[in-house]
Amino acid sequence: MNLKPYREALALPGLRSLLLISVLARIPLTATGVTLTFHVVLDLGRGYGAAGLVGAASTVGAALGSPLLGRLVDRRGLRPVLLLTTIAEGLFWASAPTLSYPVLLPTAFLAGLFALPVFSVVRQSVAALVPAERRRPAYALDSMSVELSFMVGPALAVAMAAAVSPRLTMWAVGAGIVASGICFWLLDPPTRAADEPAGPARKVPRREWVTPRLLAVLAVSLAATLVLGGTDVAVVAVLREGGEVGWTGAVLAMWAVASLVGGFAYGAVTRSLSPLALVAALSLTTIPVGLGGSHWWLLCLALVPAGALCAPSIASTSDAVSRLAPAGVRGEAMGLHGSAVTVGIALGAPLAGAVIDASAPAWGFAVTGAIGVLVALAVLPIELRHRRETTTTPELATATP
Repeated sequence: MNLKPYREALALPGLRSLLLISVLARIPLTATGVTLTFHVVLDLGRGYGAAGLVGAASTVGAALGSPLLGRLVDRRGLRPVLLLTTIAEGLFWASAPTLSYPVLLPTAFLAGLFALPVFSVVRQSVAALVPAERRRPAYALDSMSVELSFMVGPALAVAMAAAVSPRLTMWAVGAGIVASGICFWLLDPPTRAADEPAGPARKVPRREWVTPRLLAVLAVSLAATLVLGGTDVAVVAVLREGGEVGWTGAVLAMWAVASLVGGFAYGAVTRSLSPLALVAALSLTTIPVGLGGSHWWLLCLALVPAGALCAPSIASTSDAVSRLAPAGVRGEAMGLHGSAVTVGIALGAPLAGAVIDASAPAWGFAVTGAIGVLVALAVLPIELRHRRETTTTPELATATP
């Protein structure tokens, strides 16, 4: 396999430290959902539905806050936003274990609104540090680092909650998030490239950059994580129906490893791959996964093709947004991408759950995968029109005297 793209990307100043800190910073962030669930269920004595409402409140806040914080980064710079969000995170996680449920619910929304924007900031900084022609391996590394964080963070939170207590786990997660904010504040990665104008730029009207192509990329980003969120739930349901729920961790680990391998291969190839094509392939390969049956090892094998497309799908959409958004609004654009990813995950899990309750576990894969395919088909005309324009423009330029 060709490793030259990775060597060239990692040789760029600042990228290695950014990716290393991003892995460590994302671990506590990926543990927030399961940590809040354990606290609501075990410490507050509420049901899983109540825990789901807290998670939903936080998710809605994050979806709304991500583009707003990105816009603030564009206008005021990164450090003021990191200071604001780090303080907000510290206040929330320090007080959350002591709050009653009626107070925790709106507070979780506010915490989501001012959540530390690590995911979007890293992707914005990658665009600033890496020339456009080398961003594919850089975004592949970023996507793989996200996968690693999701493999480690929730597992650590579950282990600590079981061994110590959910309340102490909340404080530990909060301390990790605050430490992440401090590390990013000290690192202060660039949000504009060296050849891009620094400081406040002219206000770019949204109609100039919120184009049909950008909206199409955001739509397939949402579709990709909707499929991933649905797959998460469907895996548990299939194994539970077959009496093999104890193998859930092994199956999800296999899925994550396939994603890491796929992400590595995506960054090494020399030919650019369309986000639309990757998300369509992810959705198509997810539809038949339920046919693997309830045996855990068959499910592992069935998940490999779809798993190998997870990291490439997210990496390609990040790369596309970085190219389509002007430098002066890249923070807001990456925030919109983060919102699309967040909303997709938030929709995929309950959608798959409702389908499974109404039919059978295998339909959780089929329906969410089918929705991903439908979204890809809906935005296909935009992609085809863009390709026609890019092929005819050189011809017109040649014909012009």
